[in-house]
Amino acid sequence: MMEIAGSRTPEGNKATEVILSVFRTNGLLLAAGDLLAAGLGLTSARWQVLGAVAYAQRPLTVPQIARRMGLTRQSVHTTVSRLLADAMVELVSNADHRRSQLVRLTEHGRATFGAVDQKQAAWVNQLAAGLARSDLGTTARILDELCSRLETDPSQPHHQEGDDHEP
Repeated sequence: MMEIAGSRTPEGNKATEVILSVFRTNGLLLAAGDLLAAGLGLTSARWQVLGAVAYAQRPLTVPQIARRMGLTRQSVHTTVSRLLADAMVELVSNADHRRSQLVRLTEHGRATFGAVDQKQAAWVNQLAAGLARSDLGTTARILDELCSRLETDPSQPHHQEGDDHEP
């Protein structure tokens, strides 16, 4: 890895490698998702929003979907509007917050998500073939931990108790 100005710890260098790999992986996953879902009238963004609601197994607000998927509210709102136009989701009243409606899958949305989920299952099984389940588990745990740290405060370095050095 090329050294760039700044003084990183060995862990910081490895974390930077992970971040760069995640950026590249994200782009490749979005492109693959677009290809997998295209025949069903979906893009990766639409599939992602449908999936957030499907996996929650209950209607969600736009801000809830955005938080779960690491997206902006504005992008989720735009995607939900497109899904509404395609009759894949519907908005229902929210007893907890009158101004923030809940996004719920329609029958068409559930069927479309089910169809793309079947395609994804075959694709991901092939993608994961030969990778150790324990390695995949470790990768998921590390990425989840990085997400937790970023969600806590994305602009501040994270110190463990006892760290005396300045950021």
